[in-house]
Amino acid sequence: MDDPRDILTALFDAAVAAADPEAALASALPDPPKGRTVVIGAGKGAAQLGLAFEKLWPGAFDGVIVTRYGYAAPCERLKVMEAAHPVPDAAGLAGAEALMSAVSGLGEDDLVIALVTGGGSALLPAPPGPLALGDEAALNRALLSSGAPISVMNRIRAEASGIKAGRLAAMAHPARVVTLVVSDVPGDDPAEVASGPTVPSPGTPAEALRLAETWRVDLPGPVRDWIASGQGASPDPADPVFARNEVRVIASARRSLEAAAARARTMGLPAAILSDAIEGEARDVGRVHAAIAREIVRADRPFARPVVLLSGGETTVTLSGAGGRGGRNSEFLLSFALDIAGVPGISALAADTDGIDGSEDNAGAFADGGTAALIRAAGRDPAADLARHDAWGAFEAAGALFVPGPTGTNVNDFRAILVR
Repeated sequence: MDDPRDILTALFDAAVAAADPEAALASALPDPPKGRTVVIGAGKGAAQLGLAFEKLWPGAFDGVIVTRYGYAAPCERLKVMEAAHPVPDAAGLAGAEALMSAVSGLGEDDLVIALVTGGGSALLPAPPGPLALGDEAALNRALLSSGAPISVMNRIRAEASGIKAGRLAAMAHPARVVTLVVSDVPGDDPAEVASGPTVPSPGTPAEALRLAETWRVDLPGPVRDWIASGQGASPDPADPVFARNEVRVIASARRSLEAAAARARTMGLPAAILSDAIEGEARDVGRVHAAIAREIVRADRPFARPVVLLSGGETTVTLSGAGGRGGRNSEFLLSFALDIAGVPGISALAADTDGIDGSEDNAGAFADGGTAALIRAAGRDPAADLARHDAWGAFEAAGALFVPGPTGTNVNDFRAILVR
């Protein structure tokens, strides 16, 4: 392959293939139970996991899966419901209710298999107490615009939900619950993926309020009041209702980056994984990556050319005023493109492994030393686009959007930088 975009796309494909639903499930399924098998699922890759489950499971089962609009799979025995992401809607509320209904009335000989991927936090609204769907939607908007890391967002969500932080698993008791997780969070804590509907996590309402204050999350009044009341505190992970349950992480950013590195080496390109758990403001992370790439071009350090730099994790975008079109990967890359402008030999791809970055149809974009000039030649100011969070508009003008479509999995951000 001579075209850098072909090389970078091949690395992305290798990363996605490493999180293939059927391959990930095949070695992780539990033994069939004496009683019923009920399958529940949530997330942007949950329907594809459900389809793979239907091929692999040897016995009878039924169940429900909730995924994002446009992410359904042709399951024959599992009911697939679609809902909004990243701000929940009424369809998500119906989906959460369907999951809770599916696990009710089970016995100790029954088995619940939970297929959980990223995106489930927004897909499963279940406002507790006096809260309504509008309150949970307002909370998500506040969290998304705050720039808080995903761990902080999910800790706050856990205290304003009737289904997250293990509550769904508690409803299934006394049935055993086995949770199979495709991790999209830095560090691969399964309690953080989709806010852990079947995985309890330690935390208190007071902690959630402290985090909201620290990260300047503008909590909606009813949500703040509910958390402060302590009436909906998250379940204790030591509660006996969780004693028989099991959690297995079956795919993650780490494994996908390792697969991409192996693919690079088959093309004769040394590869270095910087980290699978990078967090922070997307534009700042972009500048750091650009500085490393420039140093390699200038002085062959900290790695000698040629080399592929790989990284993953989940960056954030703190909105300042009205946001444009784009997502965290596109914003990362626009910042990166500005800082490598005019530097030869650097090409990069930043994309979300689920196939969608933000609200548009692209997973991310490509960039090299000439991208900023192409954006300007199209009559746009890339620095102004970055300031108003319109990375999609900038890369669309440059003909540099990356649009693979929904991939059927989700192990979060993927960044590959080729330095020749």
